[in-house]
Amino acid sequence: MRVTKFEHATLTLTEAGRTLVIDPGSFTTPLTDLEDVVGIVITHEHVDHWTPDHLDRLLKAYPGTPIYGPEGVVKAAAGYDVTAVHPGDTLELDPFRLEFFGGRHAVIHESIPVIDNVGVMVNDELYYPGDSYAVPSGREVRLLAAPLGAPWLKIGEAMDFVLAVAPQQAFGTHDMTLSVLGRDMHRARLRWAVEQHGGEFLLLEPGDSTDL
Repeated sequence: MRVTKFEHATLTLTEAGRTLVIDPGSFTTPLTDLEDVVGIVITHEHVDHWTPDHLDRLLKAYPGTPIYGPEGVVKAAAGYDVTAVHPGDTLELDPFRLEFFGGRHAVIHESIPVIDNVGVMVNDELYYPGDSYAVPSGREVRLLAAPLGAPWLKIGEAMDFVLAVAPQQAFGTHDMTLSVLGRDMHRARLRWAVEQHGGEFLLLEPGDSTDL
């Protein structure tokens, strides 16, 4: 399975000529030249994780592609046919097996309502928590897509999250709100965290891929 990072929070996973898209949001350039798209996962309703423009382009290129997200996404994207998923759900999108975790977005501030959010595990290898520190308890994680920067993120908490997951490999995502210096500082902190359990931190820029 090939995992490709795009700007900010967007990932694509490709296996056997088929592609899964995760969180095509407002900070991400249009996704083009994808292999057969079999599904779109949106972890939560914030615009940096999905936009109508992205969905329209994907659905025009790949008509009928199913879209999955928590209840908040179903409501926010009411003009689209979104199937609700919840923590504990599993889903088969050949050749991808998805399992969902968490349920709630990390707290930004007490004045801001907490919304739905799901983390997703794909093929028992890649785990992406969306905007949360939801740990897939009892599961081994081959590759972790770990958020680097956000209004809700404190780097010490992000380090604790990586330590709790203890992945074999990790890379930084959710990083467009950081300066170059800030991104590199946070990468260094997460590198330390993943190395505490003998793991490896990968430096992936937009468009870079790694194979599982």
